[in-house]
Amino acid sequence: METTSSITAGHAVLETVIGFMGIAWSEKGLIRLCLPERSREAVERRLMRHAGVSASTAQPSWVVELIASIKAYAAGEDVDFTGFPVDLDGIDDFRLAIYDAARKLSYGETTTYGELAKRAGHAGLPRETGAALGANPVPLVIPCHRILAAGGKIGGFSAPGGSVTKEKMLAMEGVRVGQPPPAQVSFGF
Repeated sequence: METTSSITAGHAVLETVIGFMGIAWSEKGLIRLCLPERSREAVERRLMRHAGVSASTAQPSWVVELIASIKAYAAGEDVDFTGFPVDLDGIDDFRLAIYDAARKLSYGETTTYGELAKRAGHAGLPRETGAALGANPVPLVIPCHRILAAGGKIGGFSAPGGSVTKEKMLAMEGVRVGQPPPAQVSFGF
């Protein structure tokens, strides 16, 4: 029988160089990740809206490592999140397949919704893939920001800041999407 001193579910709000982020975990793994917001309170409110988020702030060692990795990522470091446990209980098989395929993308690697659907064994379902990624409970760890629309366009993003946030995250990874900067549009002669 577990005692209160061994509670493993909890949540944390962390301050990074790109803003306040939040995570929540169960005894099985990460259940929620909130991308940057301007205030600690906004992240706390967003986290606590979700069922299953524990009020505990006691951090198991893997959570301490995850927080350090998120802060390193936010500071511009190449971080691999694939070793961290994720608890996706209650998520349907289609979304699990999409998330598994997305999780295989490494830092700075992108693909399209259509290609990701194919890699997940669901060729021809790019819109459904986009919808699944829009419901991703743990962005960054399941790197939905690395999935682009056809033709290399940015596509949608359901996190705060929308596609601007997605573009910033990709830029942090060295990926440029969309039009080149104005200085590169023409040679001026």
